[in-house]
Amino acid sequence: MKNFNKIQTEKVEVMALFGYEMTPCQPLTFRRRGESETEVSELLQTHVRFVSGVALHIFDILVGREKMTLEFNSRDLSWYLTQ
Repeated sequence: MKNFNKIQTEKVEVMALFGYEMTPCQPLTFRRRGESETEVSELLQTHVRFVSGVALHIFDILVGREKMTLEFNSRDLSWYLTQ
């Protein structure tokens, strides 16, 4: 039986606003490889998770009506999108 609920993660480029009011970082848009920019409709929640001494900043976002997660790796400064 196939699992149709696979979580897909891909590296993306993110345009973010840093140091704005009470939110230290707010992703505004992201770009997948070979595609145009996608605007973040709403920032739902943020939190930090520590894995092997690396801070992973997690951003739950809405793009239109679709919920997604952007993750920022503080060690290599990379962004990942999870659907």
